[in-house]
Amino acid sequence: MKYLFRIYQWCVAAPIILVATIITALVTIIGGCFSSRWWGFYPPRWWARCWCTLLFVRVRIVNRHLIDKNTSYVFVANHQGAFDIFSIYGYLNHPFVWMMRKGLANIPLVGQACRMAGHIMVDTHSAQGVKRTMADAERKLQGGLSLVVFPEGRRTATGVMGPFKPGAFKLATEFNLPVVPITIDGSYRVMPRSTFNVTPGTITLTLHEPIMPPQGGHELPQLLEQSRKAVASSLPE
Repeated sequence: MKYLFRIYQWCVAAPIILVATIITALVTIIGGCFSSRWWGFYPPRWWARCWCTLLFVRVRIVNRHLIDKNTSYVFVANHQGAFDIFSIYGYLNHPFVWMMRKGLANIPLVGQACRMAGHIMVDTHSAQGVKRTMADAERKLQGGLSLVVFPEGRRTATGVMGPFKPGAFKLATEFNLPVVPITIDGSYRVMPRSTFNVTPGTITLTLHEPIMPPQGGHELPQLLEQSRKAVASSLPE
C-alpha cells in the first residue's frame, strides 16, 4: 500500500497540485491588483485544502470558538513541517498575512503571488530593513488583518519544538495586540523536513486562549514564555 501511495503521490497528485499552484499564483497576482485582502487569502485557502485533500491529510481544529472573527491577532505556532502552512492556510478560517523570510520572495511566480497577497517579508540584514518590516506590519495590522508567525523560524529537524525568537512578540507588544498560541501536532509525521514524501494522517491545530494585552501593555519576556508554554501544553510528551 505504501508503494501504491508513492506512485499516486508523484504521478497523480503532484501534477494536479503543480497546476493548482500555478493557477492560484496567477489568480492571486491578478486579483491582488484590486484587493490583496480577499485575493490574497481565499484562493490560497482553497489551494491549501487541495494539498490536504489530494494527499489524504485530515486537519482537525480544536477551540475555534476562542477566536473572534472581528479581532486582529498575532498567531504564533510551532513549526513541525511543510503541512503547517497548508493546515493553517486552509482551515484556520481567519483572514491573515504570513510573516515570512524575504528569500521566499525569490521563488518564481509564488514569490510574486506572496507579495501581491500582502504577506510581510522579513528583512533583518540592516536597520533600515527591520524598520521597513515593522512599518509594513503596522499597516497590515492596523487594517484589521491578523498575522501568523512561526517563532521557531524554521521547521524542526527532530520533531522537538525549538526555542522561540522574539520578533512576533515584539510586534504584539509594539501594537498591543492579543496573541493566540497554536499547537500543531501531526505535521511532523505527515511530512518532516527530511523528505518530500507524504504519509497520510491527521494534523491537529489546537487554538489556545488569546493572551490579551494587560493594562500598560505586554511584557515581552513574559509574553514569549507564556505563549511557548501554551503551545507545548498540547504536544505529546
